[in-house]
Amino acid sequence: MDPVRNPFMPGAGSRPPELAGRAEIMASAEVALKRVLQGRNSQSQILLGLRGTGKTVLLNEIREMAEAEGYLTSFLESPENRPLIDMLYPAMLQTLRRLSMTQQARQASTRALRALRGFASAFRIKLGNVEIGVEPDPGVADSGQLEQDLPDMFEAIGRAAQAAGKGWVLLIDEVQYLQEEELSAVIVATHRIGQRNLPVMIFAGGLPQIAKLAGDAKSYAERLFIYPKLGALPPEAARDAIAKPIEAEGAQIDTGAVDAIIAQTHGYPFFLQEWGHHAWNCAEASPIGRHDVDAATQLARRRLDEGFFQVRFDRLTPAEVAYVVAMAQMGTGPYKVNDVAQALGKTAKALGPRRASIIRKGMIYAPAHGDVEFTVPLFDDFLRRTQTRKDTAS
Repeated sequence: MDPVRNPFMPGAGSRPPELAGRAEIMASAEVALKRVLQGRNSQSQILLGLRGTGKTVLLNEIREMAEAEGYLTSFLESPENRPLIDMLYPAMLQTLRRLSMTQQARQASTRALRALRGFASAFRIKLGNVEIGVEPDPGVADSGQLEQDLPDMFEAIGRAAQAAGKGWVLLIDEVQYLQEEELSAVIVATHRIGQRNLPVMIFAGGLPQIAKLAGDAKSYAERLFIYPKLGALPPEAARDAIAKPIEAEGAQIDTGAVDAIIAQTHGYPFFLQEWGHHAWNCAEASPIGRHDVDAATQLARRRLDEGFFQVRFDRLTPAEVAYVVAMAQMGTGPYKVNDVAQALGKTAKALGPRRASIIRKGMIYAPAHGDVEFTVPLFDDFLRRTQTRKDTAS
């Protein structure tokens, strides 16, 4: 099979050739975008899922959809060790400059730019060579309290967008890395624009724990957002994700080969792309058979072990490795924290700081009180295949 024509695209945030199993989520986003532009309230959305379930892909699809509907968009990836405002400020400035080019929005855009100047000063944002060109508007978005000032800015941008007959969509990926104050401010800002019925929407993507974190930050967050869950694809969608791209290239794959890929990947979108990529390259000719998938499995596991899994594993300290290996050796999660503690000969309380550190690194999360689970699909299998308890003394 010609590797140049290989349709599969394993990679971080790469759009698969067949976006299978996500039609309902995309339809919901489209309805929400259309409603808000028509002045009808609709909830913003936070996509929840493990690594490799396609959150970034869907956010990019929503961005394109929003732009086609007449929105201006800003896409941010939450940094682990940088303030949100460092990335949000230039996005807001760019949006307002674009809105100011519309005659009917010029006055509202100028007011918003004045507010942004005060916002930048209050948070000591380094402007560098960027000049806003207006004086600040005292008393607007300049208190230095993010939970007060960010809603002011969102409202100002929303009014400028409304005057221009447009909307603004802010997309935030890896939202779990926001600090509690930042997440709370985003929630309050979302509340404000909803109350004012302004054409601004937030779409975010994050690990499953973000729904609880949002609820902890503000009790009304569950009413402001909907939380579509992205998991493994059901069998028929997983089958489409493999077979349709191959058929689009004029080739075929045996039913047994597809079944083998689904069994190996458990239907997770990123792994489907990885196995499909290698199965195509391993096949000498169409149709792709079970023996091609067997060969692909060896290549896919090696590449994942050396890259996708190892990069995450290398972030852990020896003590943290001992914790996650103890989890993996219990089989498939979720895992009781008391059981993990017992396996390590310690109490759950004593292991609390270690567990919290692994959660902060995005390796595990708490799906329910007293439980932990991996954020990376098949990571438990990787640990069982590559680690032993004697190598990871606690």
